[in-house]
Amino acid sequence: MQQGKTVVIKLGTSSILSDVSLEPKIRIMASIVETVSQLRLRGHRVVLVCSGAIGVGRVRMGIKERPQELSVRQALAALGQLRLMTLWENLFGMLGIHIAQVLLTRADLADSPRYVNARATLETLLSDKFNAVPIVNENDTVSVFEMRFGDNDSLSAITAGIIDADYLFLCTDVDGLYTDNPRANPDAFKLDVIQNMDEARRLTCVKTMGSSFGTGGMQTKLVAAELATAAGIATVILNGEHPENMAHIVEQDIATQALKTPHMQLRDPPCTLFLPHQQRMPAHKWRILHAMHPSGALIIDQGAYERLSRKESGGRLLPVGVIGVEGNFDRLQAVRLKIYKQSPTGEPPETVEVGRALTNYTSIECERIKGLQSAQVVEVIGAVDTMYITDQAVLSLQAAAPT
Repeated sequence: MQQGKTVVIKLGTSSILSDVSLEPKIRIMASIVETVSQLRLRGHRVVLVCSGAIGVGRVRMGIKERPQELSVRQALAALGQLRLMTLWENLFGMLGIHIAQVLLTRADLADSPRYVNARATLETLLSDKFNAVPIVNENDTVSVFEMRFGDNDSLSAITAGIIDADYLFLCTDVDGLYTDNPRANPDAFKLDVIQNMDEARRLTCVKTMGSSFGTGGMQTKLVAAELATAAGIATVILNGEHPENMAHIVEQDIATQALKTPHMQLRDPPCTLFLPHQQRMPAHKWRILHAMHPSGALIIDQGAYERLSRKESGGRLLPVGVIGVEGNFDRLQAVRLKIYKQSPTGEPPETVEVGRALTNYTSIECERIKGLQSAQVVEVIGAVDTMYITDQAVLSLQAAAPT
């Protein structure tokens, strides 16, 4: 038997709640439980990322429309989360499988100790001693808008990155990623294997709305796939109506097959596979670039950008390379790195994001020392632990040099 893999399965609200009857899809949920059981019996570890708390709360309260008030959504999440976990507990309990609830916010991942604790908790739950299935959801009852994941597709990708997963499954209501909406365009066709995200975006039109319950669409799944594949995780979009297909994909290890067979077609089971980057980004860099919520921005000059583009830079940025500071942030918080990009029409240059970093100084201190030579920094702010504004800068994979 092949070595056990770590699998993350993301279920949207529309995957477990019917748009017509507004009731839980018990057959689908039971099939998911059976699939998870099969994977575990074959030596694989499984984590569920499950939306639906607010949707279940809406059903409980008889609310048809998606509420706009934050307090109402948080109250519905509090009502629905308990009922949702009770349903999963009953279904998994029939097969003797323990489940555990894990609620996360972006603030948990922005803080280093809490990030480490979240990883340790998930790893412990998956260990032989606990042998549980963690069920992850965003903590909607306390999340504020600025620190939300926004959709559980991104949360599932970040969860997969935290535990170094091998596969991320994004369940939806179609068989994969199509070039256009297959229900509206008969000429739309499914993409089988995606080798890079630029290719996916060039070939597809994903401006589709989610269901009346969910918050995501195909666009959010592309974002999740980009996050996960950067962490070296094979990502699969498939139809959530047939959860058993996930077990077939893991057992066949189609990601390994596809890496060996260019232009491979995926017909049985139908799905879209996003190939992982063969060189997995180091965990600390991936976390800075994708998992942490930026609190502000540093605008850097062309020379600083070019230096950071070189491997030997080590992600270190001196104050002399910073020409602007945006927002308010403390030491060791994540910030965006931006550059000025000239407009081809002659309009004033705009800033574009090219990466992320953890700062060694507050925004007030950065404002005072920007553009200064190292010898001047001590004169301005006194004794310092480091001359670098950041020694943990990471450029985005999609970053383009300024023109």
